[in-house]
Amino acid sequence: MTTSGDRATPATILEADQDARTPGPEPGRGDDAAVGTRARGRISRGAGFWLLAGSLVAFMVAASVPSPLYVIYQQRWGFSAATLTAVFAVYALALLVALLTVGGLSDHVGRRPVLVAALLAEAGAMVAFLTADGVGPLLLARAVQGLATGAATGAISAGLVDLQPGSHRVRQLGALVNGVAPTGGLAAGALGAGLFVRYTATPTTAIFVLLTAVFALLAAAMTLLPEPVAPRPGRGRDALVSLRPRVAVPRPARGAFAAAVPCLVATWAMGGLYLSLGGSLTAGVLRIPDHLVGGLVVTALTAAGAVASLAVHVLPARRVMTGGSLVLAAGTGLTLLALAAASTPMFFAGTVVAGCGFGSAFLGAFRSLAALAGPADRAGMFASVYVVSYLAFSVPAVAAGFAVPSLGLRATATVYGCAVVVLALLTAVPGLVRGRTARTA
Repeated sequence: MTTSGDRATPATILEADQDARTPGPEPGRGDDAAVGTRARGRISRGAGFWLLAGSLVAFMVAASVPSPLYVIYQQRWGFSAATLTAVFAVYALALLVALLTVGGLSDHVGRRPVLVAALLAEAGAMVAFLTADGVGPLLLARAVQGLATGAATGAISAGLVDLQPGSHRVRQLGALVNGVAPTGGLAAGALGAGLFVRYTATPTTAIFVLLTAVFALLAAAMTLLPEPVAPRPGRGRDALVSLRPRVAVPRPARGAFAAAVPCLVATWAMGGLYLSLGGSLTAGVLRIPDHLVGGLVVTALTAAGAVASLAVHVLPARRVMTGGSLVLAAGTGLTLLALAAASTPMFFAGTVVAGCGFGSAFLGAFRSLAALAGPADRAGMFASVYVVSYLAFSVPAVAAGFAVPSLGLRATATVYGCAVVVLALLTAVPGLVRGRTARTA
C-alpha cells in the first residue's frame, strides 16, 4: 500500500498487491476515511472511488485523443515527421518528470488539492490545444498535459487505495479498474477522436471544447471528495523533501529487473510507435486517407491490451510475461508483413495480436517485479519501472521520426518493428527455457 513515506505511483501499478489489502483505519488518514463515514458536504467513499476511476479514464482518453489528429496538424502546418514525434514525446517526458517529482505530493498536502490542481491544469491544456495555431503552442499543450497527468495519476492511485470499498469481491473489481482503465481510456480516446474527425466539420475544435468542459466539471466534483490524508506536524517540510526525484531498485530485485528491461522496452516502444506514427502509417503506407482508421489502429492496440490483461491477470506473473512477450513478437512480425504487402486486414490483425502481447507482457513484468519489493522499497522500484517504460515510450519514437525523411516511413517502421521483435524474444526465449527446465526437474 502507498504510505505517507512512499511515492504515489500510477494507478496501473496497484493491481500487483491489491489482494493483500484489507479495509480499515490507517495512520495518517482523515477522519471520514478512517471510520468509513461521509463528512458533511462530501460524497460517500464509494462515490469517491468511482469519481477517481472516472477521472483516470478521462486523463487517458485525453492522452490518446491527439494521436489521430497529428496527421491533420501536420498537413495544416507542414511540419516534418521528426517534429510530429517530438510533439508526441514531450508528453511522455513531461509525465515522467511529474511522476518523479510531484507524484508523492498528495501524501503530504492531501489528495483533493493535488487532484483539483491537476484537473484544472488538464483543462488548461485542452484550451491550449483548442487555440493552438502552430507547433510551439502544440508542444506547450502536450507538455502541460503530461505534467497534469503525471501529477494526477500519483494522487489517483493512492486515492483508489484509500477509498476502495471493503468487500473482497469489490476489491477484486477495484484491481480490475486499476489495470484496465488506462488502456481502456487510451482506446476510447483514439476512437472518439477518429469519430470526431469523420463526423464533425471542426474536429480539432469540437473535441477539445468537450474535454475542457469534462475536466472543469471533474475539478468541481473533486472538491467534494472525502479527504483521506489527515494534517500532521511537519507535512510542509516533508512535502518539499518529497519533490526530490527518487529512483531505486532493491538489491535482491536487480537481477529480475535487468531480465525484465527488454520486455518493458519492447512493450512501451511498440505503444510509442502506434501512438506517434500509427495515423501516418495508415495514410502513407496503406494509402487510407480516412483519419478514423488512424484512430481505430490505436484503439485496436490498446483495447486488445485491456482485454488481454483482464484475461490473464489471475495467471502466474512470469508465465504471463513470457507468453505476452512471445505474442508481442508474433503480432509485430505479422504487422511488418502487412506493411510489406500493404494489406490493411493483415495490419489490423497484427495490431490486435501485438496489443494482446503489449498488455499481458507489461502486466506480467510489473507483477513479477512488484512481488520482489517490500513496502519501504516499492516506490523506488515502481519509479524505476516507469522511468524505463516512459523513456522507451518516447525516445525510440522520436528517433523514428528523425529517420523517416532519410529511410522512408515503411523502412523506418520495419527497422523499428524488428528491434521490438528482438527485444520481445530476449524475454520470451529465456522464460520458455526456464519453464521447461522447471517442469523436467
